[in-house]
Amino acid sequence: MFNVTLSDNAVHKLRDLIGQHGTSDTTYLRMYVAGGGCSGFRYGMALDNKLHEGDEVLDANGIKVVVDPNSVQYLDGSSVDYTESVAGSGFVVSNPNSWSTCGCGQSFSPKGEGAPDETDAHQHAHAHTH
Repeated sequence: MFNVTLSDNAVHKLRDLIGQHGTSDTTYLRMYVAGGGCSGFRYGMALDNKLHEGDEVLDANGIKVVVDPNSVQYLDGSSVDYTESVAGSGFVVSNPNSWSTCGCGQSFSPKGEGAPDETDAHQHAHAHTH
């Protein structure tokens, strides 16, 4: 089982978006990690109404979150917030499984070979997904 938490702001925005595209019973937040981006991996989020073989599903504050089996290891323990400012708005992923992010804020490098030790002060872990 994996864990993803959603802030109150993220839940409120997602409920609005889900209400525009379906119902909470049939619409899920699909989170995923894909290759690419400036740092090697990039975050993705989309509303989805289909489950695929191997998908992990959890309920986070009434929102069904779906993650494919390849992305679980990268997203487990992450938290999602929704922010609005004069610079823009979007979902922000705080990910304990990354050790660096790109200046674009949408890609990350996972912990592992070549990453600083977890106790180092290199724990920048956020990205925007619009």
